[in-house]
This record gives sequence, structure tokens and C-alpha cells, in this order.
Amino acid sequence: MNADDVKELVRQRYAAAAVRVAGGAPNEHVLDATEDSSCCGGTDVQVDARFGAGLYSADEASTLPAEAVAASLGCGNPHAVAALNPGERVLDLGSGGGIDVLLSARRVGPTGFAYGVDMTDEMLDLARTNADKAGATNVEFLKGSIEDVPLPDASVDVVISNCVVNLSTDKPAVLREMYRVLVPGGRIGISDVVAEDHLSPEERAARGSYAGCIAGALSRAEYLTGLAAVGFTDVEVEFTHEAVPQMHGAIIRAVKSA
Repeated sequence: MNADDVKELVRQRYAAAAVRVAGGAPNEHVLDATEDSSCCGGTDVQVDARFGAGLYSADEASTLPAEAVAASLGCGNPHAVAALNPGERVLDLGSGGGIDVLLSARRVGPTGFAYGVDMTDEMLDLARTNADKAGATNVEFLKGSIEDVPLPDASVDVVISNCVVNLSTDKPAVLREMYRVLVPGGRIGISDVVAEDHLSPEERAARGSYAGCIAGALSRAEYLTGLAAVGFTDVEVEFTHEAVPQMHGAIIRAVKSA
């Protein structure tokens, strides 16, 4: 498949997930709805507490609409990774049903703001409905791609993302956009699937599909090199749990030099 085909396949998958959530499906049914549906595992991976809503504490989940929790399809908790502070402006790349935007908005408080960017109309509709249910006024969900973020230069303090960078067919553009929208001294705190360095692209593809967040994953070395190439410093890639053999859920942190 070419890049456009992959992007459309990803869009269709997440649109279907949003429809299922809107219809009342719980998180475990959304994750198990289709082949490769857990964003951090292939068809041979059991959906469990390592994925989706299981990565959020009961206290976090209890503060949000059930639909926001049910729509969680990621491999981490970037809200916790980024260590957000009151008054900060946060951008979530690939915001889905809005769980990380809503949690971020609570953390940064009324003097801060949380943006979400997603390319899927159905997910945007779900996220906006969830924001209304949560009474969140310091949030905005924008339609756009993570390769071309609809925000101006130096407009946010923190960029987060939850198992979405691996879905892009132009990852250098995503990394450049992260750097562009951050203020000097800003930082990223994202969760993603990351391959061990020895795995070739073909070996990654053999472990799961692109839409299942496996085939398109970067290696640890590719992440380190790619972030440094666009100007980030203090780059860290920390494996947290194995998603499929020799590929891991990971925490990625970096800072835009001041």
C-alpha cells in the first residue's frame, strides 16, 4: 500500500472505533473489535491492563465521561509522562476521544489550555461531546494531521501523544511539527510503540499491521536520531513493557533548546 492507502486504513479504523464507543461499547470491546485493534499489539496480543484504559488510574478515569475512557486505544499515559504544570499550554497529537486532552486540561487548570488534533471526524465529534460532558472550557479540538499541525509556531509549552506517531507515514514531518509548535524550552512527553534496534522494517511488519501500531513503529535509535536531527536535546527513549516480541511500549522525552 502507498502512504495514502495506509492513512485511509488508519482513518477508517479509528472512525469505526469512535462509532462503537458512541454506541455504548466499553473499552475492552472497542479494543477487541477488529483484527489488530489494540493499538499496541498485533493479533496475537491479548488486550489487558497494559493497553487502553487500563493504563489510567481509577482516580483519573472516574473524573471523565465513560465515553472518553472507552475510546482510549493507546499504549501509555502521556499526561503522567509529561508532568504538566498549572498554566501550561498542551497539545495532544492524535487526540482521539479526548481522554488525554481532558486530563491535561484538569492538570494545567483554568490558566492553562489543552489542544487536541485529530484527522478523524468521528473521533473529533466524540471528543467534543466528551468535553461538553466534562464541563471542560479550556480545551479545543482541531481537525488536522500530525504532519501539518493547525497551530502557529511557538504556541504550546508541551506536546503529548499516545501511540500515534507510529501511525504516520511521514514521521520526520511529525517530529519537525513538534519542534515548530513548541516554545523555546518546551518539551515533549509521548507514549509510542518502539522497536528494538536490530529489527528491520520487514521484521516489524511481520509482527503486526500498520493500523495495529506495529509495522510503522520506529526503532529506539531512529527515534533518538530523528529527534536530535530536528533540534531536540535531552532525548530519552525508555521501554516500559513489551507489546509484541522485541517491540515495546515506550516513553519518549525531549526538550526544545532555549
